[in-house]
Amino acid sequence: MGAEVKKELKYFYIDGRPGWDQERFEDPDMNGGGCAAVTACDLCICLARDKGLGELYPFDPFNVTAKDYVAFSKIMRPYLYPRSRGIDTLGLYLAELSAYWSDRGARYMKGEELPGESDVREARELIVSQIEKGILVPCLLLKHKDPVFDDFEWHWFNISGYEMREDGFYIEAVTYADTHWFSLERLWDTGYEEKGGLVKISFGENRANNRNEIP
Repeated sequence: MGAEVKKELKYFYIDGRPGWDQERFEDPDMNGGGCAAVTACDLCICLARDKGLGELYPFDPFNVTAKDYVAFSKIMRPYLYPRSRGIDTLGLYLAELSAYWSDRGARYMKGEELPGESDVREARELIVSQIEKGILVPCLLLKHKDPVFDDFEWHWFNISGYEMREDGFYIEAVTYADTHWFSLERLWDTGYEEKGGLVKISFGENRANNRNEIP
C-alpha cells in the first residue's frame, strides 16, 4: 500500500473523554439503545464547530458540557429514539436525521447511504473523501462473525480517522467516549447477509441563505 498515511479529525471532549458515553444517560432506553442518537449528536456538534453550522447545535460547540449534551440528546431523541430493533437501517437513520435538519432550517443538509453489501473499496474511498473534507462518517454495524466486534454489534458509531498501514487500511471509531482502531477489511467482512453500512454527509454552499428559516 506504500508509505503510511494517517489522518484524524479533532473530536470534542467532555470530562476529558472524546464524545459521549451513552451509558451516562439516566433514561434507560437511551442508556441501552441511544447509540444512533449519540452518533447524530456528535456529528452535528462537530459540524457546528468546524463548518460554522450553528443551526445544527443549539449550544456552544466550542465548549461542550455534559449538561448541554444531555439537553441536546433530549432534542434529538424524538427523531432517533430507540425502536424495538434499534435504528437498524441506514434509511431509517437518514430519514430521521434529515427530519431533524429540516426542523432546524438546515434543509441544505444531505445524506447518502453506502450499504454494507458494497465493495470494501467503495467504503475506503468514501471514508478517505469525508475525512479529508473534515466530516465524520456515521457507521452501522449489525451482526459480525469476528468476536473482536462483539461490543460493536447492532451499534452505531462515528468514524473519525483513517490510517493506511503496510498491512491494510485502518479506521478510527469513536463510541462510548473512547477511540478504537480497526482494519476496515476485517470490519466490512461481517459474515452475515444482514449488514449495516456507512452514511455520507454533504451540504450545499448556499447554506447561509437558509438560516433565516430556523425556528
